[in-house]
Amino acid sequence: MCFEDEAGFTRRPPKGRTWGRRGITPVVTVSGRRSGRLSVAGLIAMRPGSRTRLCRRLRTHPAGKEGERRSLGERDFIALIDGAHQLVLAPIMLVWDRLNTHVSRRMRELIDQREWLTVFLLPAYSPDLNPVEWVWAHVKRSLANLAVVALDRLETLVRNRLKRLQYRPETLDGFIAGTGLTLDEPASP
Repeated sequence: MCFEDEAGFTRRPPKGRTWGRRGITPVVTVSGRRSGRLSVAGLIAMRPGSRTRLCRRLRTHPAGKEGERRSLGERDFIALIDGAHQLVLAPIMLVWDRLNTHVSRRMRELIDQREWLTVFLLPAYSPDLNPVEWVWAHVKRSLANLAVVALDRLETLVRNRLKRLQYRPETLDGFIAGTGLTLDEPASP
C-alpha cells in the first residue's frame, strides 16, 4: 500500500519559533519574489513484513520562464509510481488526493496501462488521512527560519532532509500511525 502527496518549496522560509534576546524580536529578511519554486512528490510505501520506504521526485522551476508549468505533471507522478513499483516488487494499491493532475484523463490512461496498479482517492479535504502530509510538515519544520540564497541550495537541503527520512522507517511508521489507519484485517463479529 502506498500513499502519495506533493508539496512546494520556495526561498521564502516557513515561519517557526526561535530564541531571541528579551524585547528584541528576531527578524529574518528574505526576498522571495521571482525566486523560482521547487515541486516535490513523495510516496510512502508500506508492506507487512518489510520496512516502510519513502520515495520522492523533485523538479525545480526557475523564475522567469513564462508559460511553463510550475508544478509536477502526469509523467512525473507516473515515474515516481514506477520507481516505487521497482523498489517494492509487488502490486501497488495507491492512495492519493484529488489533485487535478491525479484525476485527469491522461493520468487515467497511464494508470490503466499498469495492471499492477490500483488507485484509491482520498475523500475531499482530508489531509489528516495522508501520512505524506506529516513528511512535509517535518521537512518544513526543519527549514523554519532558514534563509536560502539560491534555489539550487534549497533543492540540496530538501533532498538532504528527505534522504534522512528514507533511513528512518520508524519515523515513517509514526507518520502512518498518526493518521489512525491500520493494515489489520477487520475483526469478525
